[in-house]
Amino acid sequence: MIIKDKEFGEVIVRKSPLSRGIRFSVSTSGRLAMSVPTYTSEFLAKRFLNSNREIIREKLPIKNPNEQRARDYQKKILAKKAREYLPYRLEYYAKLYGYSYEKCRLTHANTRWGSCSSNKTISLNIGLMKVPEVLRDYVILHELAHLNHMDHSKDFWAEVASHDKNYKNHEKKLKMFSPGL
Repeated sequence: MIIKDKEFGEVIVRKSPLSRGIRFSVSTSGRLAMSVPTYTSEFLAKRFLNSNREIIREKLPIKNPNEQRARDYQKKILAKKAREYLPYRLEYYAKLYGYSYEKCRLTHANTRWGSCSSNKTISLNIGLMKVPEVLRDYVILHELAHLNHMDHSKDFWAEVASHDKNYKNHEKKLKMFSPGL
């Protein structure tokens, strides 16, 4: 549920059967988020929001509603570009180097460029569309190497190096960018 608020913009309300009370946080988009028990009505959520405005203002770094919309638009564009590019690039390198994965997932994590799970799902951050192509390729090759080595052992890094001789330089350059918006 979304509550429109003059001061905080769009407030994301997540109903959770595990929630015993109402909790406030900041979502990855910079919006105010509320976690509430499943039985909480919109009326009660608004009432709680109104009675806690001062605390929210003091404690949480909520972004300006106009910035939220600009960020949403930027995220939408990045997601579209990522859908058109990243799965195909991943498939290209997988075929080139003989890797087999089950699924490609696009995410928008604030701290990770990519990940590889034990069920052979490779997740790539849409934020990769903001970095130079050589760094995107490094992340893809890094995650593909995790299909054979689910750690950062010497064998893992040797496999990454066999596909990308400049991986150390690429890793260093990637740290100059942030996966989040």
